[in-house]
Order: sequence, then structure tokens, then C-alpha cells
Amino acid sequence: MAEYPWQRVLADLRARIGVGREFPPGAKLPSRRELCERYGVSEIVIDRVMWHLRQDGAVETLHGVGVFVRDDHPE
Repeated sequence: MAEYPWQRVLADLRARIGVGREFPPGAKLPSRRELCERYGVSEIVIDRVMWHLRQDGAVETLHGVGVFVRDDHPE
């Protein structure tokens, strides 16, 4: 079964989030535009990925500031 682009991006970001990883607790994720460029996907794809990460409890969004890895993120 083929993987959807949002699934690929989500899996990669999940692997990069956590203690000792690229995005440790408290780290700010790249902007939506930067993520679109990095992964070669649309903003809609990134929005869906961010929704899943918020549902997982991995990140929180501070409107006008950015998306941050939660300090209490369950790994």
C-alpha cells in the first residue's frame, strides 16, 4: 500500500522529536513554509501533520509565535 505524503512527513517528524533528538522538548519547529520546502509538500499536508502531532500531545501551537515540542511529550 502506498504511503500518503502526510504519513511520510509525520513519521519523519515523530522520529526527530524527543529527548536527544533534533527537536528536543521546548524546541520550536521550523515554520510551515520551511517544512513545505524541506519535504516538498503543500501547506495542507503540513497542517494535517501538525494536527496529528497536536493530537499525539507532541507539540503545542502558540498562535503568532510558532509550534513547540511539549516539555511533557510522551515519547
